[in-house]
Amino acid sequence: MTRPLLEVQNLTKHFPVGPRTFLGNAQQHLRAVDGVSFNIERGVSLGLVGESGCGKSTCARTIVGLHPATSGSVRYEGVELTTLSRRGWLPYRRKIQMIFQDPYASLDPRQTVAQILDEPLALFGLGRRRERRLRVLALLEAVGLNPRHVQRYPHEFSGGQRQRIGIARALASEPDLIVCDEPVSALDVSIQAQIVNLLAELRERFDLAYLFIAHDLAVVRHLCDRIAVMYLGRLVEEAPREEIFKNPSHPYTKALLSAVPYPDPEIERTRERIVLRGDVPSPLNPPSGCPFHPRCHQAHEVSGDRCSHQVPELLQKGDRSLACHLD
Repeated sequence: MTRPLLEVQNLTKHFPVGPRTFLGNAQQHLRAVDGVSFNIERGVSLGLVGESGCGKSTCARTIVGLHPATSGSVRYEGVELTTLSRRGWLPYRRKIQMIFQDPYASLDPRQTVAQILDEPLALFGLGRRRERRLRVLALLEAVGLNPRHVQRYPHEFSGGQRQRIGIARALASEPDLIVCDEPVSALDVSIQAQIVNLLAELRERFDLAYLFIAHDLAVVRHLCDRIAVMYLGRLVEEAPREEIFKNPSHPYTKALLSAVPYPDPEIERTRERIVLRGDVPSPLNPPSGCPFHPRCHQAHEVSGDRCSHQVPELLQKGDRSLACHLD
């Protein structure tokens, strides 16, 4: 068997918060990511979904090295990334790129589009100056922008156009994996479909793998091959796209899918809506046992106190991974 392009094993990211002890150690830690594991094969798109604050973006930033991992392993083509120095990261920066959520904040307002797209080409030594200029024009065409606007500044573009520039910047270094951190959530609804279609087209054209983070399950269904569901810093379920939508196993996955409106009003009226109790617990003080059990509508089906006392392991069963005592 070929090795996965990206292997994430027991990845943990805790942030120290609050007052410190006499020795300078933090008294509390915010457990943003708490033992996440998944693989991404070459050319495959994995969607990472969950409520706000569940740790999706922190997980993505830790994978690409923007946050140092507290523990765990991130391997790219078998190479451990968490122990690399800044210089050691350089060749992998070229192969792992990121598209950020906010196109207004992720582009330098003092640079023209030409400078923004030329910067990664120059950094990685991809061609001489004339070759890079031609490459910049080709990148703009690839993302649906007019090459004649190459000397404009970011503020002269709309939000959707800025995100296209961000996508072009991610493509510039010819990566194998692009981490998309909610790339459409800050855009107008009328523009979101255009960007999603563009990402799908670029994936086929350049044989890209995506780690795609989103709230909108319809977007994930359109773009991703597999879906991983995250809750309070942990993965609770991962499976092929259609398996998640047709036969969800975890109670949290079922609740998320029940909240997605169905276009047929007749079917919509007959669907069971699962309303979760209470709020998401604080990652500063997560509940004991299964992190979802205080809100779970099926916890009563498990005998004894397993849900409230024992953390379920993420177990592989066929093509699905599940962390639930119900199974």
